Amino acid sequence: MNQDLVSIDLDRASPLIDAGRLDALAPRVLSARDDLLARRGPGAEFLGWLDLPGRWDDESERIVATAARLRTEIDTLVVVGIGGSYLGARALYEALRFRLRQSGGPRLLFMGHHLEAAAYAELLEELEGCDYAVNVISKSGTTTEPAIAFRLLRRQLEDRFGREGAARRILATTDAARGALHELAAAKGYERFTVPGDVGGRFSVLSPVGLFPLAVAGVDPRRLLAGAAAELERFQRARALRDAPSLLYAALRHLAGDAGLAIEVLASFHPSLHHLAEWWKQLFGESEGKDHQGLFPASVDYTTDLHSLGQYLQDGRRILLETFLAVDRPAAGPLIPEDPDDLDGLDYLAHRPLAEINALALGAVADAHCDGGVPNATVHLPEVEEFALGSLLMFFETAVSVSGRLLGVNPFDQPGVEAYKRNLFRVLGKPGA
Repeated sequence: MNQDLVSIDLDRASPLIDAGRLDALAPRVLSARDDLLARRGPGAEFLGWLDLPGRWDDESERIVATAARLRTEIDTLVVVGIGGSYLGARALYEALRFRLRQSGGPRLLFMGHHLEAAAYAELLEELEGCDYAVNVISKSGTTTEPAIAFRLLRRQLEDRFGREGAARRILATTDAARGALHELAAAKGYERFTVPGDVGGRFSVLSPVGLFPLAVAGVDPRRLLAGAAAELERFQRARALRDAPSLLYAALRHLAGDAGLAIEVLASFHPSLHHLAEWWKQLFGESEGKDHQGLFPASVDYTTDLHSLGQYLQDGRRILLETFLAVDRPAAGPLIPEDPDDLDGLDYLAHRPLAEINALALGAVADAHCDGGVPNATVHLPEVEEFALGSLLMFFETAVSVSGRLLGVNPFDQPGVEAYKRNLFRVLGKPGA
């Protein structure tokens, strides 16, 4: 097994997978995988994400070149988007941020994912003192939240640098041939990157949607894609569930639903992975939450949430599947210092790395929750770097595609999202709404 790829431990999920349940489900899981790879079934027109790990073309080279130029010219890149247009990039940026900031590259800020006035006012004021550029990401250019943010930023840039100067600082990632943002970018002369037409937003992080802002921040896009490609190859070649952890994970989640569980909680002991869980929630919520189906995706940050939600996880309603996200090779961090007074009673931990204590806490919590009736699995991320993170992204994307097919839903559409948009347009008085 490649030690740089994701793995999964199901030892604490035995109540769900015992009694031959996993073996009985295996043929359906493999059949769903085969249909996916053959581009059959609902949503087949949105399977372009399967091609992204092996795609390195002229646009990819332009992404790298443009990112290298911007890294010498700006201190901040503002990424404007909502949902899949920003969550994947933010997840990886936050996971790698300490290393990236040490390298001295531009920071990433994110706008367009809410409508809170005070937050916008504060950020616009902060940007007045920054040398910044904007990457606006939208297939249409008319989604309310990012469109408002981009209009505000565009006005600020034009007031400060003039229209031509602003145009050199705006980069649009949008549809290749149509849409309001495409038309605006063509008219204004913004540099453009393409949102692939056959890739849904929540699956787009390995496209220019995610790769460009991440490259500006200093992430290595080739290594990210290499990790995703290795994970995809394992998924493609698997002859049994044990050959691909994502197939085991998809099967586990389906068995959890069959057993009457309603919620999956993704639990991490690494605050830097908080936004990875936010991306995961969109991926699984939008892909499976149809026709009254699917596990509700929730997340917790441990050990912080052990002092709040921990009581419910241990003793609340038994409707939960818990998935721990562990990092096998974390940065060691500081050692616990010795204290001659030892008033806090911690000298028994003196000289031990904080990372070791954090890892032991994960095992202790997983055992306690399992003993308390919460079946749980552990997904192992080898380390927090590009290749392993690429593997993790593809692990989750392939797993949700299979588990959605097992539920009988189309994992690649999101019809329910349109309901709030119609109501919002109506109350705002949008012409024709």
